[in-house]
Amino acid sequence: MLEVLDLETAYGPVRALRGVSFDVPKGTITAVLGANGAGKTSLLRTLSGLVRPRAGRIVLDGADVSRTPVEQLVRRGMAHVPEGRGVIAELSVEENLRLGGLWRGDGGRGGLDEMYDLFPRLGERRGQPAHTLSGGERQMLAIGRALMAKPRLLLLDEPSLGLAPQVTARIMGLLARLRDESGLTVLLVEQNAKSALSVADRGIVLNLGRVVASDTPAALSADDGLRHAYLGF
Repeated sequence: MLEVLDLETAYGPVRALRGVSFDVPKGTITAVLGANGAGKTSLLRTLSGLVRPRAGRIVLDGADVSRTPVEQLVRRGMAHVPEGRGVIAELSVEENLRLGGLWRGDGGRGGLDEMYDLFPRLGERRGQPAHTLSGGERQMLAIGRALMAKPRLLLLDEPSLGLAPQVTARIMGLLARLRDESGLTVLLVEQNAKSALSVADRGIVLNLGRVVASDTPAALSADDGLRHAYLGF
């Protein structure tokens, strides 16, 4: 579904990605792992069109989208949930969700019932301002808003950041459910390597903007040198 070929990204003289190549098959979860500064967030920002690559290609469903504007990538089926649970605090839960589906032309209402079935806590709080939610509920709202666009590929950046282990487990379980039941393809950036690998079909390890390993979760977890150097467990 997604092919990344020799991708390079830079911020001025600082190179964030250095010849990154990998592919993400349809209906799978691919975990992107590595320490802070490895290039994980830069990778997602480049793939979603927020940062223009210096070189390389991004191919989505056979089409080169390396220079495609963000709004067109959304229409092609890509959604990006950035790090930090970026919801609009003053708006209600339902208003935040509707923003995610506005481009479809139904006022953002289509899909609300599905989101409330997926996230019952959001249904209970649909009229509340987003700033009244807990950290875990805000993360669910951010994911729900992205899903309102009906994506086929979800880019998710550090969903477990600052969350309790049981909330993290719930979110990882949700991603696995979406993959298994609806065929959603997920590219998951995560520092909690053990949690991410528990649901991933494949893992990619970045270090200083380069891919240093790409394998199954079992193989990555069994490599003691890799675990201690890059995965933290």
